[in-house]
Amino acid sequence: MDSITLSARHLHAFTEVGFQVAGGSGAHGAMAALRKIIPVEAYEFVAFDPATGRHRSLLSSGYTRVDEDAAEEYARLGPYRRAMSTRVPLTMGSPGTELYYRRHLEPYGWRSGLTAPLFVQEGRYTGLLHVGSRGALPPETATVISAVSGTLAHVTDLTRCVIDPMGLPPGFHAVAFERGGRCRAVAGWPPSEALGREPAMAELARDFIDSRELSRRGLWLDSGGQWREVRVHRAGVGFHGAIQGAMIAERPCEPPYDLTARELEVLTRVALGDSNPQIAAALVLSVRTVTTHLEHIFAKLGCDSRTRLTTRVLAEGLCRLDLP
Repeated sequence: MDSITLSARHLHAFTEVGFQVAGGSGAHGAMAALRKIIPVEAYEFVAFDPATGRHRSLLSSGYTRVDEDAAEEYARLGPYRRAMSTRVPLTMGSPGTELYYRRHLEPYGWRSGLTAPLFVQEGRYTGLLHVGSRGALPPETATVISAVSGTLAHVTDLTRCVIDPMGLPPGFHAVAFERGGRCRAVAGWPPSEALGREPAMAELARDFIDSRELSRRGLWLDSGGQWREVRVHRAGVGFHGAIQGAMIAERPCEPPYDLTARELEVLTRVALGDSNPQIAAALVLSVRTVTTHLEHIFAKLGCDSRTRLTTRVLAEGLCRLDLP
């Protein structure tokens, strides 16, 4: 890729692109900033959805028509796949793309343009950006777009979840679920293999989404016998968080306060408001055994009443999380 000499105008535009993507007017604001240094007349952002392995058009401006199936058609072209490996924008009309351009662009008056593959900083592919013009684009167009492609890649990143990261301490692994059950990665957090291989997590997410809860905490014993601290938060998944979903995060732990698995079950029932006989019936225990467990629990947590015990359990997320 050729180098360019950056002027103050270029630097200002690059800064504005980053600001708009991060928290300003998003894609349209970023492209408005880019248009100050490149005379782009039209653009289209196409996202790659890792959950389906397919491409789809997200948003466009300037094009009189955008064929929904054209995104997947273009991404299958051999020249574009080669452009992905080199991360170099592909110029309109390059060998192997002629038929595509004659079908989708030339009939509407577009004479020059290029397509840039978009990768976020860690090297993950998120989609592509088409830009077009009815006249000739300046020779530095590809270089300039390459310079900001890492920033623009966040526009097409469908793994982004709209959550408050301050609500989740370090050390957690996370996944997100749409209400329909589709699992997605969460940008900025390492994926959780434990959650991903547990089919019932999608049902837990659906139950949470349908509830009025803003968050949920608990302790989960996974299929391998490892206890995990689990937190569930509401999240908007997909482009601009448009799909209602939930983020579930976990990290390995040991039961706090030296509580046993049975004591956690009793503790969970107390937090639900069950009486000793109700707990005994639910866990198939004698009332005397339940009473003994409660004596141990009160001693371990330093509580002297069920009310204080329940308050502490809910505040610290000590309930056992049972999957649907």
